[in-house]
Amino acid sequence: MRQMKPFAVIRCAAAKGDAFTRLSFLVMGAGCFRCGQLVRGLLYLLSEVFFVIFLRSFALPYLAKFPTLGTTTQVKVWDEALQIYQRYPGDNSMLILLYSVLSLAVIALFCYLWYANLRDAWLGQQRRAQGKASPHLKEDLRSLGHERFHVTLLSMPMTTLVLFAFTNFDADHQPPGNLFTWVGMTNVTDIFLGNATKTHTFFGILGWTVVWAILSTFTNYILGMLLAVAINSKLVKLKQVWRTCFIVAIAIPQFVSLLLISRALEPAGAINILLLELGLIDTPLPFLTNPTYARIVVVVVNLWIGIPYTMMTFSGVLMNIPSELYESAEIDGAGPIRRFFAITLPYMIFVTAPATITTFVTNFNNFNVIYLLTGGGPFSLDYYQAGKTDLLVTWLYKLTVNRNDYSLASTIGIFIFLLVGTCSLLVYNRTGAVRKEDQFQ
Repeated sequence: MRQMKPFAVIRCAAAKGDAFTRLSFLVMGAGCFRCGQLVRGLLYLLSEVFFVIFLRSFALPYLAKFPTLGTTTQVKVWDEALQIYQRYPGDNSMLILLYSVLSLAVIALFCYLWYANLRDAWLGQQRRAQGKASPHLKEDLRSLGHERFHVTLLSMPMTTLVLFAFTNFDADHQPPGNLFTWVGMTNVTDIFLGNATKTHTFFGILGWTVVWAILSTFTNYILGMLLAVAINSKLVKLKQVWRTCFIVAIAIPQFVSLLLISRALEPAGAINILLLELGLIDTPLPFLTNPTYARIVVVVVNLWIGIPYTMMTFSGVLMNIPSELYESAEIDGAGPIRRFFAITLPYMIFVTAPATITTFVTNFNNFNVIYLLTGGGPFSLDYYQAGKTDLLVTWLYKLTVNRNDYSLASTIGIFIFLLVGTCSLLVYNRTGAVRKEDQFQ
């Protein structure tokens, strides 16, 4: 049956529907009862009853305060009879916002169910006129676990995150003592235009985050590729031993290795002491206290963690390249370098391009390496609650945990999602793995 748009369904149900279909506008499930879909009709009717009860007993009191997020703060009143202060709780902006979001989500869900009730009533009327059977409830329930399931999972957290970005919820606005309220686009303008310190911090950290993501992704990609090619070469013996040596880095938990390396790089750490004992330096090197040194250190240390993963990925790809391609190229007189650039490299790029995009996104939000190794330091007075090696994600964490600046953190979180999501989709759709999927052999 031809798919109809929602407004077309409502218009047809109102203009051409029978008595039961039109009754479905007020009593949900009436059309389903007429078509013999008793369970579906009962579910629609129960959802309407539940919604009315939910709206009157829970949602309306919070939605009434949603425009202001509360006006009454907690107060203390002296009780002469008891000779003590009595506390009278006021409005709680946090609960008002969260419960209002929940209420709006329930209203949106009810609107969809109301439309689905009309659609089922109208389609059931048409099927009955054509002598066709109505679909079973089991088929509909099965589809709910597949199509657009990601939207169901992300709708609530994304809605809450977006709404927090338009409030002034921070350390100075903590309910019930200090209510927070709506501030519109203030958080966005503070980052991009208004507050000089926050603007400088944001663009400084954004620039370093992009540089870090590119360097950490492609250094691991290139070196992991070369290492895999070298190990899989016919000239190399004991391939399993070499692979095992590099896989040891994966076996050790990241937080253990990163914390140990961080301690070793301190001014009185093992590396500086060794260099001093060998006479290679006169004073300890500022590995973690100088911005340039610290940024180089995190990129280099990330190789220890990233190269084994990329090496294993490329090793699997190399083992699946047909040997006939190399034999044909060798017969045609192609040398090792020519075979690498004509066969090995294109094949590996084609296969690993989607995984490389995932790695880039992971590195863009690589919390562990930065926070466990440098803690985002060295701290800078030019930055707002951040250091010179902080990424946007570690800055967001500090704003949330240390400063309780949830509104600014929400704004940064939305920006990260938009930036990474948009760039990932654009690049992914232009990769050969997508554009030439049916052509690659």
